[in-house]
Amino acid sequence: MKRLHRWAAGALAVLATSAFAQAWPDKPVKLLLSQPAGSGPDVVARIIGERLGKTWGQGVVIDNRPGGQNVVGAQAAARSPADGYTYYFATTAALVTNAYLLKALPYDPQKDFTPVAFIGKSPFAILVPTASPIRSIDDFVAKAKAEPGKWTLANEGPKTFSGMIARLFASRTKTELNLIPYVNVGVAVQNTLGGHTDAVVADIASTAQLVKQGQLRMLAVTSAQRVQGFESVPPLADTLPGFDMVGWFAIVAPTGTPPAAIQRFSRDLDAVLRDKDVAERIHAAGPVTEGAGTPEQLGAFLKAEHERWGAVTKEIGILPE
Repeated sequence: MKRLHRWAAGALAVLATSAFAQAWPDKPVKLLLSQPAGSGPDVVARIIGERLGKTWGQGVVIDNRPGGQNVVGAQAAARSPADGYTYYFATTAALVTNAYLLKALPYDPQKDFTPVAFIGKSPFAILVPTASPIRSIDDFVAKAKAEPGKWTLANEGPKTFSGMIARLFASRTKTELNLIPYVNVGVAVQNTLGGHTDAVVADIASTAQLVKQGQLRMLAVTSAQRVQGFESVPPLADTLPGFDMVGWFAIVAPTGTPPAAIQRFSRDLDAVLRDKDVAERIHAAGPVTEGAGTPEQLGAFLKAEHERWGAVTKEIGILPE
């Protein structure tokens, strides 16, 4: 009799899961962001949301919660109901690097979220004004070694992605660069264009037009592979084997979210990202996408990223504050 009861309970659970999967979503789905409206991630989220909304026959609501190095948005997502209707459009900072930069987080990146789907990678680059005498990344390294402390490299500060790339680059090339922090990438780029700094580390999305207009020269990209649209620019890995520092975006859900909803979201997003038109629109906003993968693949990726960033922050001497 007990076995029968257990069998019946299991059968009911399977039926309930199946029914949920078939009905989901039966109301609008919320996508939380840590960035403001009009930002690159916001543009990507709206492209994705529009297409998923058509697939599901339900609206996808974009909820912008900017501030505090992604902490505001991440905390709101972590505290959201795990009912299958709230997801978080997360960044490298929110899910990984904040854990190594900030002593106290009001959320746990590894325990409070369940992986859903990968969106894409956002490569950075080292750039100089086109009038600069620096013609290549090897040239920049040679000049920096010949005149320690003279050559300046603009970035967004020591605990930002561009700032950590700048420090890692200096560490691995064994150069004494003068790293100049700015309040945001726009100011850093403008000061480099104005000749106040020799070079800048910036995301490709924010500098692509200036490169195409001939105002900036891209010396190297920070990804291990060449970047679509800039195939002639070498990766830093050609000079520094193993160098691969890119930002990325992923979808996660509050822990406890029904697996059926996660699998459906992941599968449908993968189909959206593999659409050529969508991929091109997303790439125009910055990230390079190759599909969503699976929740399991994202989970393995996040684990590897934590291990990698733990090692990187130790290498460049950054302690949580």
